[in-house]
Amino acid sequence: MTPDWKETLLMYRLSFFVVLFFSLVGLFLPANAESISEIFQRINPAVVVIHTSERVATPQTETGFTSVAGLGSGFIISEEGHVMTAAHVVQAADAVVVEFHDGKQIPARVVSSAPEADVSLLMLEKIPSDMVVVKLGDSDKANVGDQAFIIGAPYGVSHTLTVGYISGRHSPDTRYGGLFAAEMLQTDTAINQGNSGGPMFNMAGEAIGIVSHIMSQSGGSEGLGFVITSNLARELLLEKKSVWFGLQGHFLSGEMAKILNVPPPGVGILVQKVAAGSPAEALGLQGGTYQVKIQEQEVILGGDIILEVMGVSLSESEKVRRLLYKLKPGQTLRLSILRGGKTMNIMHQMTAEELPD
Repeated sequence: MTPDWKETLLMYRLSFFVVLFFSLVGLFLPANAESISEIFQRINPAVVVIHTSERVATPQTETGFTSVAGLGSGFIISEEGHVMTAAHVVQAADAVVVEFHDGKQIPARVVSSAPEADVSLLMLEKIPSDMVVVKLGDSDKANVGDQAFIIGAPYGVSHTLTVGYISGRHSPDTRYGGLFAAEMLQTDTAINQGNSGGPMFNMAGEAIGIVSHIMSQSGGSEGLGFVITSNLARELLLEKKSVWFGLQGHFLSGEMAKILNVPPPGVGILVQKVAAGSPAEALGLQGGTYQVKIQEQEVILGGDIILEVMGVSLSESEKVRRLLYKLKPGQTLRLSILRGGKTMNIMHQMTAEELPD
């Protein structure tokens, strides 16, 4: 053979081994990951639209209240019909209806809620035969820079997909919405009104967060969205099973507490709204009637201010939370409240229906 033939033969041999190498490597590599479109088609049926109705204070009307419709998103997390959503979507709702992707509507009730972390758990009144369930992922494995996407109903346009990245992680070291801030993931994924309570997914199609709120000057998406982590939601709703009381409140401390004459130690919860048929209504708690802005915060005044729970001041918030986690059927819940400038106690015996399963 001439030198040219030797070189050609060597090239063929090298090519053969290169092809063989990559063929063998391919046997040990995972199959191609699903595209976002494929994941969407698979999990979209598990995302739902949540319709609510609740009473809103309108002093100019004859009754002082009017019923308004609310809108949010959520997702199915169990074969038993549990739906996760944001607490502010359902916390003070008199009625909740879950709408599926095919238009089917099923009533639901709140069975667990942690408004301090803006997460709630619903239970469907009946289970549709073709229901799809979302897997809760491990949000601790989510990293800044990971791609993520959200499915929800922005402005009522249901089952809308938006895509972006995880752009930050925030620990509960500041207050959110007048209460304590939960562990949150920040995202540049577009979030608008109606997205609240919807799931944020990783690229495996696992829910790693629940849409909570946005920071916006215009009221629309401006690239600063926040979701509560799936691990915190799992802990508060499925493991600790936080009790739903059916009240929307505003945490009072500092100057705000002074303005409203909250007695020492100057900490309380101003009751904004009370849901019909809730433990808060059974306790006799009264919501506010006048919406005002104080220190750039919109609050509804005129309602009760909760000062103590079971004799424990709200300044000891963690102790109060532990007491509420331990409530049992038949146990009497006792609150100390400020109403009309006077301190008084109110009580209610909790029933099994009012406590998480």
